Amino acid sequence: MTATGSPRIKPYVVEFRDVYKIYGEGDTEVRALDGVDLRIDHGEFVAIMGASGSGKSTCMNIVGCLDAPTKGDFLFRGVDVGALDNNQRALLRRHYIGFVFQGFNLLARTTALENVELPLVYRRVPARQRREKAMWALDAVGIANRANHTPSELSGGQQQRVAIARALVSDPSLLLADEPTGNLDSARKIETMELLVKLNQERDITIAMVTHEPDMSVFVSRVVMFKDGKIVDQGHPKDVNFAGAISKRPLSERSAT
Repeated sequence: MTATGSPRIKPYVVEFRDVYKIYGEGDTEVRALDGVDLRIDHGEFVAIMGASGSGKSTCMNIVGCLDAPTKGDFLFRGVDVGALDNNQRALLRRHYIGFVFQGFNLLARTTALENVELPLVYRRVPARQRREKAMWALDAVGIANRANHTPSELSGGQQQRVAIARALVSDPSLLLADEPTGNLDSARKIETMELLVKLNQERDITIAMVTHEPDMSVFVSRVVMFKDGKIVDQGHPKDVNFAGAISKRPLSERSAT
């Protein structure tokens, strides 16, 4: 239902309804997620934040169909993911979700173009169409001129752009970014975030990003703050209380990785 009480015309991209993820039993029970309600709408850029062990990574694993709730409902574009079998969840990941990782996860001995083509190989897209689509994705992230270079011939920032292009090439409904700036220096962090903002605003791509860096939150439209398996705060970055959950040290005081 909308704020006015009328039915929504389109479902949320992501919707959690009272989601729990529980490990162990009795005295050893750990509630990684403890009754979470979460909605991510089409076109949003959301930062999922919190200290280590807060539940943010568990949340993203469920959103990415890499894990399943112990209790509660997870809907993706209105579809109950819990009702899907393993093959159907794999197809959902392959066709509707793009992943960007902290460690880039590029194949070392293949070119940027070949790395970006890989998701289309799994979808059995013809070679000529794969190449055209991969070049489009590389151009979208501003690195088409490095298409024939291997990862070792690219900077960290350029490698992350290739990784983002690989996530985009399948036209996903949702881009999941797991600490996408974690392995970058200060300048490349800003460059990567500005690229994600551009893709979100100009190409209307829904993005959910896990990060422990409050500095990166200034680029997003909404922050969702986790603590002890629960959402403890959410809203515009200027309105969210970060205290007690993650460090607020300025970016300049952190060592570059």
